[in-house]
Amino acid sequence: MTEFWLISAPGEKTCQQTWDKLMVATTRTNNLSTNNKFNIPDLKVGTLDVLVGLSDELAKLDSFVESVVKKVAQYMADVLEDSRDKVQENLLANGVDLVTYITRFQWDMAKYPIKQSLKNISEIISKQATQIDNDLKARASAYNNLKGNLQNLERKNAGSLLTRSLADIVRKDDFVLDSEYLITMLVVVPKINYTDWQKTYETLAEMVVPRSTKLLFEDNESGLFSVTLFRKAIDDFKHKARENKFIVRDFLYNEEEMKADKEEMTRLSTDKKKQFGPLVRWLKVNFSEAFIAWIHIKALRMFVESVLRYGLPVNFQAMLLQPNKKNMKKLREVLNELYKHLDSSASIIDASMDIPGLNLSQQEYYPYVYYKIDCNLLDFKV
Repeated sequence: MTEFWLISAPGEKTCQQTWDKLMVATTRTNNLSTNNKFNIPDLKVGTLDVLVGLSDELAKLDSFVESVVKKVAQYMADVLEDSRDKVQENLLANGVDLVTYITRFQWDMAKYPIKQSLKNISEIISKQATQIDNDLKARASAYNNLKGNLQNLERKNAGSLLTRSLADIVRKDDFVLDSEYLITMLVVVPKINYTDWQKTYETLAEMVVPRSTKLLFEDNESGLFSVTLFRKAIDDFKHKARENKFIVRDFLYNEEEMKADKEEMTRLSTDKKKQFGPLVRWLKVNFSEAFIAWIHIKALRMFVESVLRYGLPVNFQAMLLQPNKKNMKKLREVLNELYKHLDSSASIIDASMDIPGLNLSQQEYYPYVYYKIDCNLLDFKV
């Protein structure tokens, strides 16, 4: 994905002139960036005190909403599991890809009416993002529980013969059932010990039924054998078997229990499939909502900061730059050259320098108003 620089500079004689100057400096001769005008409507300015307070609040809200956007995107990737390459096509804003949405940004008058104060608009966004965040926690928790329970059952059905469920392996006619004296036991025997097992199983205890062993199932390492013996010999048989590296599985054939296990697996699998579609739809819709809210916060911050920096009447041009990756340093130099007259102190301080006591590397201060919009929303590359 992509990084954008959202900047503003005061209107010269007209805002168009400001725009033309930027275009000449960054694209006509040297292809440093791809630029678009960023349309911010005529918002209500309010008092200077309110603007100063809002400047801090909006910075916090920006971070919070960005974190919500990233959480929804990341959870979408988690839910899509094996189809992670499909994540990007589901991360849309207003039905278009994120780059298109940002570069053609239009303020949403219905969601965020500009007749309201800046404070009210920021509160609408804050409530909306908090709601999405809370809903995501609840939905993710429910779906993750379901997924976790299903994975545990699947693990039980797919582990080694020492631990896995035997419900799909054994059948009723493998066992002597309802006998007062006899019992069928199940023994896990490593493959390299098959011959030893056949030679010795009848002598591991006094009351083993001759020729009663049968190989029921094998995996890569071991085989599951049945053997029938008298109940009174169980302890003796287990002890001797262990000495010979044969492991007796504690297993009682119970049709009801095995049926319940299978039904639980089917139920969880069906529930997961049922929840998957609506959950992905919810994530798509709310990713779009959160992302749109986030870009509107950037617009609000751009408006507030530009009025605080450049004064009234409102007269500035907001511009969206998509830097050419190889020329970022050069682009920064050209912008500083273009706008250093706006704030002589800013050009002295390079944000990349580490000056003790000045925490500037975090907030990147330039003579023009600047915000970064980073569309790399996922922890992994698809």
